[in-house]
Amino acid sequence: MATKQLYIQTMGCQMNVYDSERMAKVLEPFGYSLTDSIDNADLIIANTCSIREKARHKAVSFIGRQADLKKRKPGLILAIGGCVAQQEGKNLLKQSHHLDLVFGTDTLGRLPGLIKRLENGEGRLTDIELTGIIDEIDPYFGEGKSTEASRFVTIMQGCDNYCTYCVVPYTRGREKSRPPEAIVREIISLARAGVREVTLLGQNVNSYGQKEGLPSFAELLAMINNVDGLERIRFTTSHPKDFGDDLIAAISSLDKVCRHVHLPVQSGSDNILKRMNRNYTRADYIEKVTALRAACPDVAIGSDIIVGFPGETQADFDETLSLIDEIGFDGLFVFAYSDRPDAPSSAFGNKVEEKVKKEQLNQLLKIQEETTRQKNAAMVGREIEVLVEGLSKKGQDNQAPQYSGRTETGKIVNFVSENGSSKAQSGTMVKVSIERALSHSLWGRAVQ
Repeated sequence: MATKQLYIQTMGCQMNVYDSERMAKVLEPFGYSLTDSIDNADLIIANTCSIREKARHKAVSFIGRQADLKKRKPGLILAIGGCVAQQEGKNLLKQSHHLDLVFGTDTLGRLPGLIKRLENGEGRLTDIELTGIIDEIDPYFGEGKSTEASRFVTIMQGCDNYCTYCVVPYTRGREKSRPPEAIVREIISLARAGVREVTLLGQNVNSYGQKEGLPSFAELLAMINNVDGLERIRFTTSHPKDFGDDLIAAISSLDKVCRHVHLPVQSGSDNILKRMNRNYTRADYIEKVTALRAACPDVAIGSDIIVGFPGETQADFDETLSLIDEIGFDGLFVFAYSDRPDAPSSAFGNKVEEKVKKEQLNQLLKIQEETTRQKNAAMVGREIEVLVEGLSKKGQDNQAPQYSGRTETGKIVNFVSENGSSKAQSGTMVKVSIERALSHSLWGRAVQ
């Protein structure tokens, strides 16, 4: 079979990274192999995100830039998938006349058939049917070896929470979970190929399996914890309302589960949490964090904050500031609210001015940067185990190779290893003595 070149532009979340791997895998038997050169591609796929307006503009802009390439290569197939495709459907074909295919988030299993129809000259196509099923596409290595120490694994997709600012229930559909046997089988294959860390993905991993009567998320973690060769297990994202005692017990007792939890709070104001339809209070959130830290004193906790939600007052924002001060997050992602199609909050009144949102965002980032700096400074002088991800982007430090990896709590560590690359290959666990703390990373030397 003649080899055809496939170029995938992945935008947005970690789940899109995973989905792009599945796209490449499912198209492989039909003669497509991945290329880094967009000019050489026979098929270009934009795997898109619509969580914020900027992400949507980025996707549409990418498609627009391929018009000239399409003119030069009439046989080129140009496709757009992911959340923007799911949300806008045939409208994208009207906007971009050089676009051949729009396919949605539940369409990956049907993708080869759609591409075959285009190759046969059937014409422009759209498939955005939400089936409520996650297609099982084996992204396994077989006898091959992975060049990456860490990989993403989607365990569930969609969401039933309907937060008023969020489009996920409309772009990814309702919650649906993969069978635990399929998840474990995939992770076994990854571990055999040399992957040492997996990050389990879902819009709300804490509710894994509830609708289908499958094992709980805590029970799934215990199953994965038994996989030989695997060193670390991470997961994202957790919804605070479903963050229960069984999960806390799993984090504290399972040796491969990282003491690193991303628990989005979104706001410190009960008024705003209610308007967001988050179904927990500030006090609920603090109670869960307190229980988690009591069980795992060394746990690192990250979170998300949205500033400028419709109706948010200065008093509401002050509540968020006080929560950040009380919790002391290890890391924080801060976003300025923007209206999204289909999200109920787009119809809310009392919109916050863009100038105010920008000021608040910068204020939170400055506060968190100082907190992170202090937490990093507390690591100086300690010896910490690091999972090596490869050579550092900073290259060399004098004559010694410089490597990069992460601690169990998710901190980036750049370090030198005087023993050479054989002692710090990707996927190995190396003990590092921390000598310096930087704004967003640590620096040290491998312990002899």
